[in-house]
Amino acid sequence: MPTALQLDRRAFLFGLGGASLALPVLDAMGAEVAGKIPRRFCALYTANGMSLPRKEHKIDEWSWFPATEKDGEFVFGKSTEPLAPFRKHVSFLGGLHHPSGPKADPHVCSDMWLTGAPLHNPKPGTYNSAGLDQIIALHTKQFCRQPSLVLSIDAGTGFLSRTGTISYSLEGRPIPAENNPRRIFNRLFRGDRDSLKAERDKLQRQIKLVDAVSESAKSLNQQLGKSDRERMDQYLTSLNEVESRLIASEKWIDVPLKKQDFTHLKLDATNEGEPADFYKTMFDLIALAFDADITRSVVFMLNREDGMGISDTFPIKLGLGHTHHNLSHAGDKAGQLAFAKYDLFLSQQIAYFLARLQKYQDRDGAVLDNTIVLFGSGASTTHNPTNLPTLVAGGSKMGLKHGVYWRKDDSRMSNMYLSILRALGIEQQSFADSTGTLNSPIFTRA
Repeated sequence: MPTALQLDRRAFLFGLGGASLALPVLDAMGAEVAGKIPRRFCALYTANGMSLPRKEHKIDEWSWFPATEKDGEFVFGKSTEPLAPFRKHVSFLGGLHHPSGPKADPHVCSDMWLTGAPLHNPKPGTYNSAGLDQIIALHTKQFCRQPSLVLSIDAGTGFLSRTGTISYSLEGRPIPAENNPRRIFNRLFRGDRDSLKAERDKLQRQIKLVDAVSESAKSLNQQLGKSDRERMDQYLTSLNEVESRLIASEKWIDVPLKKQDFTHLKLDATNEGEPADFYKTMFDLIALAFDADITRSVVFMLNREDGMGISDTFPIKLGLGHTHHNLSHAGDKAGQLAFAKYDLFLSQQIAYFLARLQKYQDRDGAVLDNTIVLFGSGASTTHNPTNLPTLVAGGSKMGLKHGVYWRKDDSRMSNMYLSILRALGIEQQSFADSTGTLNSPIFTRA
């Protein structure tokens, strides 16, 4: 595109029948719009809490939370040592909780991690409330090809209280996750007019079928069982998600993607193979999507609660002797040490991801500096909804200050989420049950 060309920020593309679509934000729109550096968010979730060994076992060095400060700096535990090279880019937060957590079935902690909602939302017909990632996507989707990217170790949504996704729509319904690297790659980097047309035609057929079923179901609504209504809600949510992706992709179809190197990708990796290969491939895809500005809101559920899904067997594959859920309940020294070593494995994967984000560059620095990465669990130890293990990384260009272990008991997760929104430039007044932003030195612009 010639550098002399300047487009009005309100420019539109006009199509058949006078239909119009707003142009995506292009460099030709001038520095006021195009000069803004992307602000991104990525949430990474692990189930069953983290290893916080009992004092009597005398393996405190394996606690996930850092040790007390030494010479003004916290000391990484053995299970988080892989993150040490990123000391200036990461911070730990303790004492966080969701006030609704103790009121709910302990197995729904993943459901409410990004929402803070109680087990049943007061709004009739809903199970949850909007997730942080979807609030962010609502404000960033006009700037990128895909509104959001929802990933999980297992595809789909799972089922209530044992979900396979941590993303909830603005209506509080679970958004189906994807877990196939090749499918994810094709969706992100291989879209074209023909595939979009075929998917759109298929979508229209599905919508017509759902409309017909919905009309019939209205007269039989009282006879439908709870599980049937839930399945219908999930199906409709899935269709809405596909439709929003198609609309977004159409706007960008003539805008070339940033040239990138894909040779390191292992697109044949699966969740049934080597755990590290699968995780690293998924993290590679997220990093590439951020680098190309395909999306600015991503969630990835690394493990599911209560022994659900394939990843429960990962510790066995790693030679740790028991399943993830089993280790999380271990009360003996050997079991708690094995649990901590699985935390070590996860820290290695997170460190790999941060290194990828640090490698890719925006105009003003590393992608990591313009990305807030949240990593944590919905329980501190299994079924304990207090003192939620939380790590925040990146975002230095958004005012985040790192190298901190901050703890204040009974602090609300929703206050931290509001701080994240403010750092992203989203001036929302509240989030879930927040009472204000988090009073922490990490979020200097909150």
